[in-house]
Amino acid sequence: MKRITESLRVRGRAVRLADWNPRATPGCKDKDQAAERLTQNLARIDTLQYLLYGEARRSLLIVLQGMDTAGKDGVIRKALTAFNPQGCKVWPFKVPTPDEASHDFLWRIHRAAPARGDIAIFNRSHYEDVLVVRVHGLVPRNVWSRRFKIINAFEDDLNAQGTRVLKFFLHVSRDEQRKRLLARLDEPLKRWKFSDADLIERTHWRGYQRAYEEALARCSTKHAPWYVIPSDRKWYRDLAVSEIVVDTLEQMNPQLPKAKLELKRLRARLAR
Repeated sequence: MKRITESLRVRGRAVRLADWNPRATPGCKDKDQAAERLTQNLARIDTLQYLLYGEARRSLLIVLQGMDTAGKDGVIRKALTAFNPQGCKVWPFKVPTPDEASHDFLWRIHRAAPARGDIAIFNRSHYEDVLVVRVHGLVPRNVWSRRFKIINAFEDDLNAQGTRVLKFFLHVSRDEQRKRLLARLDEPLKRWKFSDADLIERTHWRGYQRAYEEALARCSTKHAPWYVIPSDRKWYRDLAVSEIVVDTLEQMNPQLPKAKLELKRLRARLAR
């Protein structure tokens, strides 16, 4: 069974999102095969998180980025659902609060980094500060352009402290986004998610594509790689993310500490 991790990893200094087909399904034949593999991956994630939590020496940070409707929430619900909440926290990074905005752009991010043994999932992240601020001109170019080096240094420091960083760009096509926005209007259970801001952001599609291309190219490093996840097909998106998480945790190979117990004495006491 072919693994898909390496085929989706960003390599090199130039990224053209037009070269990445958002409907592609490399390494997977069809929806049925994806469902079977996703089930296997979720079971493996459950085991590997238990080992990571028990080891309590390292941690994992998962970053989810993408255009509106790309499926950040869906990935958390379906591809990462096996994580035990006791050792996993989801951080949704929305517009900075006045307190957050009064600090440097990484202040709120660093506070959310996972402790040893834990996993953190960022729904949006520090990359908003080289994406949204760039597209909407919220800060000058000479400000946001310096942040790439700062981000790389931050993620490198996390790795040095034992935190592996995985970053997923959920790549959805403009046409598929339109269909999903219409679905939000048509389905009462999804209507609450619709916002006029979605339509405003949609008018900046090309600007966001350019901003993502530069962020992917400049910030995909050995210790904090970016992965472009084809996301027009939700079943493939979920499989791809789960498989990359499994491959990364298996590479980390967490080990439970050896218990220093006098088993014979303890069993004897419990027998009383």
